[in-house]
Amino acid sequence: MMKRRGEAASEPLKRIKKQHREEARSDEESPLLTTNSSQSDSHSDSEDHRPGFSMPVVSQNASATDDAKQSDANKFTMYNSASQKLMAKMGFREGEGLAMMKRRGEAASEPLKRIKKQHREEASSDEESPLLTTNSSQSDSHSDSEDRRPGFSMPVVSQNASATDDAKQSDANKFTMYNSVSQKLMAKMGFREGEGLGKFGQGRKEIIEASTQRGRRGLGLTLQGFQGELNVDWQDQIEPSAVEELKWFPECSTEIPDADELRGWMAVGPRKLRIEDETEFCTEDLLHSLLRCKTVFDDLEGEEMRRARTRSNPYETIRGAFFLNRAAMKMANMDHVFDGMFTNPKDSQGKPQTREREGELLYFGDVCAGPGGFSEYILWRRRWHAKGFGMTLKGPCDFKLEDFYAAPSELFEPYYGEGGVDGDGDITRPENISAFRNFIMESTERRGLHFLMADGGFSVEGQENIQEILSKQLLLCQFLTAMSVLRTGGHFVCKTFDLFTPFSVGLVYLLYLCFDRVSLFKPITSRPANSERYIVCRGLKPGSDPVREYMFTVNLKLNHLRNSESDVNEVMPIELIKGDTEFYNHMINSNESHCVVQIKALAKIHAYVLDTTLSEARQADIRKECLKLWGIPDKARVTHVSSDPNSKFYELMKGSDIELLNSKPTPLSSNTLDKVHHVLDYRCIVGGGEQLFLLGLGKSQIYTWDGKHPLRWRKLENFKLELPRETLLSVEIVQELKGEGKAQRRINAVHVLDALVLNGTDVRVQHFNQRIQMAEKFVRAVSKPSRPDMNPIRVKEVYRLEEMDKIFVRLEMKVTKSSGGVPRLSYTGRDDRHFLPNGLYIIKTINDPWTMAYSKNTKRKFFFNKMTKQSTYDLPANSVAPFHVCHTERLFWAWEDGVRVHDSQTRVDPEKLSKDNVLSFIHQHYQP
Repeated sequence: MMKRRGEAASEPLKRIKKQHREEARSDEESPLLTTNSSQSDSHSDSEDHRPGFSMPVVSQNASATDDAKQSDANKFTMYNSASQKLMAKMGFREGEGLAMMKRRGEAASEPLKRIKKQHREEASSDEESPLLTTNSSQSDSHSDSEDRRPGFSMPVVSQNASATDDAKQSDANKFTMYNSVSQKLMAKMGFREGEGLGKFGQGRKEIIEASTQRGRRGLGLTLQGFQGELNVDWQDQIEPSAVEELKWFPECSTEIPDADELRGWMAVGPRKLRIEDETEFCTEDLLHSLLRCKTVFDDLEGEEMRRARTRSNPYETIRGAFFLNRAAMKMANMDHVFDGMFTNPKDSQGKPQTREREGELLYFGDVCAGPGGFSEYILWRRRWHAKGFGMTLKGPCDFKLEDFYAAPSELFEPYYGEGGVDGDGDITRPENISAFRNFIMESTERRGLHFLMADGGFSVEGQENIQEILSKQLLLCQFLTAMSVLRTGGHFVCKTFDLFTPFSVGLVYLLYLCFDRVSLFKPITSRPANSERYIVCRGLKPGSDPVREYMFTVNLKLNHLRNSESDVNEVMPIELIKGDTEFYNHMINSNESHCVVQIKALAKIHAYVLDTTLSEARQADIRKECLKLWGIPDKARVTHVSSDPNSKFYELMKGSDIELLNSKPTPLSSNTLDKVHHVLDYRCIVGGGEQLFLLGLGKSQIYTWDGKHPLRWRKLENFKLELPRETLLSVEIVQELKGEGKAQRRINAVHVLDALVLNGTDVRVQHFNQRIQMAEKFVRAVSKPSRPDMNPIRVKEVYRLEEMDKIFVRLEMKVTKSSGGVPRLSYTGRDDRHFLPNGLYIIKTINDPWTMAYSKNTKRKFFFNKMTKQSTYDLPANSVAPFHVCHTERLFWAWEDGVRVHDSQTRVDPEKLSKDNVLSFIHQHYQP
């Protein structure tokens, strides 16, 4: 072919060559494949002696071209000797293409020159790559060995190529982290340092950085608050410990103001939704530091925050133990720190507030407290010796009594204000507070509660800094409810948040006036980074009604201003608060110390977010120490396994002789009347139906047994009643009547004759009187007067045998719906409900050989041992008749046809005992 045509054809290839040369220069800083110039020199020197390529003498122009070509000669050193020999056999000469004519070969060789240069740079850069790593001595040995390999001659490398290699070498150490296996794998894929993978090296040239993505953030999102440090030294925190310090406000000597003075304290002004300038009760620096630390977390994804918080809090693993939630353990924590103030409340003299001898229940309230962790703890401690009342919002925030695995939820009665069980439970509605107060007073014999717990709060997501302002009415209404339902001497605990505003501090001061002692306390079970604290008040003072009425007025005002631009900003003048220097100083100290704790805890979480390897090493040990100190068993939370009635019955009887329960009462007649000649040994109860044994397995799982063989427990059907598990009673199912004629209503009720086991407490060995008292206490605890849809349960009224005439006073003739207009004998109980009696149980309560007698000299009853002739005024332990004695030796006086017990009854059977016969016998044997 003609020379000019060959030159013309080579022009596009030259442009491609120039383009790739520029790309190669731009990639010289790539860290993927670098080498040094000395290694390239060694290759070029060694390849001068390799056979396979003839190097003819050329003209000056050709010589210049060859010099240019020689600068690229080392591009082909990456090929092994076999490849070089194969190319040589095909007539390959470095710098030229394969062709018959030299000129045509020169034209075709232009693109190969570009490839040759590319491979030379890659080969030289490969020597320092972590994927094809070697050292300088190893490179030298390779070049020496290649002197004997045929295929390629290596011209001297130009100064520009050497300079490029030096620049590439500066990045070589970026890849030394990769092992030889990784390097070989990349080499097989054609990896060349400074270029990407692909036909034209178009792949990524830089190392892909490790992901810095956190949680569910958007890709590339940068949180400004986590780009630097908070400059807070959180590592000087106090060493975590189960022992806590308790600080009380000084005792208040100021008298409770009257209603006229209180009315002038309320201040209304523009609604305020800023907290930054509330510096009356905290220094500005601390407040702003706290807000800055809180703001840092505004954009942080929730799960990421929770994980860091969990790792940073040394008390985190205490959690809820085996209770419903963490709130239960907060109550356990505070109950211990305040010396059993809630589960065993005492008066100012240190005496228990509950009169156990009188069978008094511990009455408590739980408001704004769904799902009920506080109550679950109290009931776990006191079981059937306590009765709880609760009011909270209905819906997802309601009490979850079905999840009370650790305590009997049957002892807790929710009440939702106006409308009772159909109310909404909104504590900010005045009518709900009034209805709850009335219900509590009716249920506690107008005495009120021993203590009230309040744990109100709601979501303030995105407005955490002003949580105190947003929760102000909720805080007021919880305080108001406590003032409304507590008895004199009662206690109160309530969750608060930040207390920086005059409104919040004013409310605290009102409680300070009304209670003997007040404390702001943060239990270790409350996470240190949050603003949560509890105000604990001990001993409600008498005469606090003016404050209660004032709080009620403030709540009415808040409701009135709810949708306006105005608000109640103060409940008492700030000058009065500052005037009480002891209170004021304690309030400031409490706020500032709490701020410091929060700031350090937030800074600690910040550090734990940035460094996911940090963790608290003592969490497990601290948990064990706390549980042991608070008397909480370290066990898992598990639901109760349901058991069949037979196995549970045998378990409760603990190996006792079941045959004793099969005995029927002895009929009272003229032949057996002499059995009761020791009149003082007996008690009597009016019967109204068949005697049964009732077994409670929790909630509505209730079974009955008629005491006959074989042992067969039957589910109590068509009955709405709930009893705690492990309860065994002797009862009657009685149809109660209320009213007369067409307006008469009937309802089936359980009447308790005696108690064997009460919620797992075996009472069979107790005195009959004590068992009845315990049964009455138990029944008051499980009764739910707010639930008219439930069947009632009551304990029978017990009379002394010598006072039998009191029974006949309660008997009257009444017309019932099914009597056809004929009056029937009816017995009216204490609650105005009556039933049709069928006889009288006479129960022996003194065990042989003891009996009771009356001393005419001392006018006192005493115990006499018929065998030893011993007399004593104190009850001998072995004189108490246990349940099986009372049950087997009981008598039953059947009020059947021909037995006259009411004056209007005319038919009398002389063979049967009537009222006059029995009363005459009693008066004959007992004459006080």
